[in-house]
Amino acid sequence: MRAVDSQGRWWAWVPGGSTLAACLVGTLAAGAAPSVKPSASTPHPSVSHPPAHSASAHPSVHASAPPSASPKPKPPPLPKYVPKPPPPKPPVGYAPMVKKWHAAGGPPILDAHGRPKLVLVAINRPERVELEARTDAGNFGPVELEKASFILRSADGAHHPVEPRLLDVVYALQRHFAVGEIRFLSGYRTPKKPGSNHGYGRALDLVVPGVADDEVAGYARGLGFVGVGIYPVSGFIHLDVRERSFFWEDRSGPGKPNRTVGILAPFAAATDAAARKEGRCGLPPPVIGHDVAGALALRARTLSEANHTAEASAAYDEDDD
Repeated sequence: MRAVDSQGRWWAWVPGGSTLAACLVGTLAAGAAPSVKPSASTPHPSVSHPPAHSASAHPSVHASAPPSASPKPKPPPLPKYVPKPPPPKPPVGYAPMVKKWHAAGGPPILDAHGRPKLVLVAINRPERVELEARTDAGNFGPVELEKASFILRSADGAHHPVEPRLLDVVYALQRHFAVGEIRFLSGYRTPKKPGSNHGYGRALDLVVPGVADDEVAGYARGLGFVGVGIYPVSGFIHLDVRERSFFWEDRSGPGKPNRTVGILAPFAAATDAAARKEGRCGLPPPVIGHDVAGALALRARTLSEANHTAEASAAYDEDDD
């Protein structure tokens, strides 16, 4: 029988009398596999199995380390979510006041020709004016324009010539909705800085009695070459006349900074194109003159001629009778 000792040597036991003669057969080279393995069924106390080979036992054998992976770049931090602030709430008691502005009024007032008069009613002061149109489209004369510019004066008492087409657009609103009057909050404003059409007599903040602001804005947007702003928190419509149409929404509350958001830009361009095909055009940008005295003199002369024409026409009508 042969076996391998702890030194890696081969030994053979040959029976002889009462003792075993052990003969060295050879030495097993490190790592060489034996040709005969000891049987597990016949163990011997002096035979032990060699220790398992490992990388620590044999310095020449090294375990291959996995290649080091380059660190992944850190993703940029996500932007911090900032919720949009809710629209400001109007002051206590403001909502009932807005409701009163929009309360339905009386029927239209007709002139001698059976044509509705344009009636402007100031919300912030107890004033109203009735203006007679010369045609179904408006075309108000100088005397009526003077009346309109006076009632549309600013809070500090200053007034400015009203743009005639602004009255035509407001008249179109009144006739379309068949109401007896147009109520307004603001007309001319003494300009603190250039840019606002209120400072050129071209704008009006208004409500149409008995009609929702959305409906009013929807109709006004189709008139061409207009600015239409809806103020759902403050409760009114801004209407002006300009070179190119522009529509917006502003959810700022009364007395708060503007929060203008432009809307419906393609529709604004389309309405201007349709108006242009009908032969209408937008107003040129306003020009601020420096000859104030000359402008006032021309205005007075125009009004005088208009009054003279009206008196002559009345005298002619009396002669016909």
